[in-house]
Amino acid sequence: PTPALVTLRGARRLPRPALLLLVAAYLLPGLFGRDPWRHADLAAFGQMVAMAEGRTGWLAPTLGGVAGDTALLPHWLGAAAITLLAPLMDAPLAARLAFALLLALALLLTWAATYHLALTDAAQPLPFAFGGEADPVDYARAVADASVLALMATLGLLQLGHETTPELAQLASVCLFAYALAAAPFRRWQPRLAVMAALPLLAGSGAPTMALVMGLGGAEVCRRSSYPAVRAFLPWLLAATALGAALAGLLGAWHWRAGVPQAQDLIAIPRQWLWFLWPAWPLALWTLWRWRHHLANRHLSVPLVVVACALLANLVMAGSDRALMLGLPGLATMAAFALPTLRRSASAAIDWFSMFFFTGAAITIWVLYSAMHTGVPAKPAANIAKLAPGFEPVFTLPALAAALLGTLAWLWLLRWRTGRHREALWKSLVLPAGGVALCWLLTMTLLLPPLDYARSNRALVERIAAHVPPDACVAAPRAAPSLVAALEVLGGWRVDARPGAAAGDCAVLLRVGPVGPAPRVEGWTLRAALQRPTDRGERTWLYHRGNSGG
Repeated sequence: PTPALVTLRGARRLPRPALLLLVAAYLLPGLFGRDPWRHADLAAFGQMVAMAEGRTGWLAPTLGGVAGDTALLPHWLGAAAITLLAPLMDAPLAARLAFALLLALALLLTWAATYHLALTDAAQPLPFAFGGEADPVDYARAVADASVLALMATLGLLQLGHETTPELAQLASVCLFAYALAAAPFRRWQPRLAVMAALPLLAGSGAPTMALVMGLGGAEVCRRSSYPAVRAFLPWLLAATALGAALAGLLGAWHWRAGVPQAQDLIAIPRQWLWFLWPAWPLALWTLWRWRHHLANRHLSVPLVVVACALLANLVMAGSDRALMLGLPGLATMAAFALPTLRRSASAAIDWFSMFFFTGAAITIWVLYSAMHTGVPAKPAANIAKLAPGFEPVFTLPALAAALLGTLAWLWLLRWRTGRHREALWKSLVLPAGGVALCWLLTMTLLLPPLDYARSNRALVERIAAHVPPDACVAAPRAAPSLVAALEVLGGWRVDARPGAAAGDCAVLLRVGPVGPAPRVEGWTLRAALQRPTDRGERTWLYHRGNSGG
């Protein structure tokens, strides 16, 4: 028998205005008022801008003359958004809006997939002897609401989900794939269209191997299903898998990035799982235990395929957090199915931990904000000045107002949760999801100026601009893609990052390395040694053409 026991009152759905406000508090902060941040976010954005401005082709894009990322479909999306919205907003905001819609789509598809999985007979709660059990549709809606809360509460999604990187398109594709499998017994043409789009999109977004493995795993689930409609879905799934493999070959997206985990990886990866998958993983483990006699049923086998593929990819890619992120929707679905079996003491423990942890985090953020603007307390103010030398605090009233509203909403949520609201199935995930949204909102409003100062390359570009004319060509052989993107987008220079760029026609040479003596370059004269204000371990050297080394 199913271990779920849910009353009619326990299956009430989360009020839609409250859910939409929570999703908005999670999605909108970070969209405005910042630069693309270093590494993957900036590198992807630089390639999108180059495509939108016509400085590189769309089929074989380059960044600084070097072949760019082969995940073409997400870069096409960002470039198209920049092109279409250019008259209305700047390029970073246009690109982030497109990828914020992908994150919203991932949340919506996770809800839809969990809803259909909860409608299956094996997932339904036990009927009571004298009635009063949950209605099947109401129960499915409540579980689906819980899955969205679990996904937003997961720590690993917080930063990666707000970038403009291909992995966000991969995440939306995985959610679409899970929806296709989940809805197969209940819908006719929607799941078929969804799977024919999901796996090719996943392959074209830079994860062809993941698309292949997920397609084969889903095919096994369909083959073993007791639903005739699901078994009839199998040819469509295999066709989508083949189409994804063909599209990846056409776009040149097949690149083997796997390897054998090293000893240090076997120690670091479990620690990564502990925080990256929190708080969904304890609930998912509880689901596996309480539903252990139902693992072959669809409401567990479908999310297990997604989670297992992501965990395997994370292992063979030496702990890649971006591969691990693709398993979060399946993990959130599994976590939601733990709630109908969760004991009251466990639910109370989640509430108390969330209340103290996120309230403490919010107080810390407010203290840092006060120290930044008033110098009180003195020690945090000194720490900020030490970590971000040269940073000048900027006060903005809208940011302060948004932070105050978010804090008041959190206090109201605590009061609501500590009241007599014990019946709702999703109640145990309200505080974790609300706490994550609160801390993200406070960080992206109160602490955004120093964070942007520390994580953007703008300060370095401004220091370079003091020595390089605006229309110069900069040779940066083998430079990191994010640095090339910063030079092109923030500095407006033409950059040659090819290995032999120093022998080209550029009048300025840029070299990056660890702090130490400047390397001598034959035929170039050292003009400046620069650093990012918040980076003490890396130095940038600028050379102009000349007859002596630096």
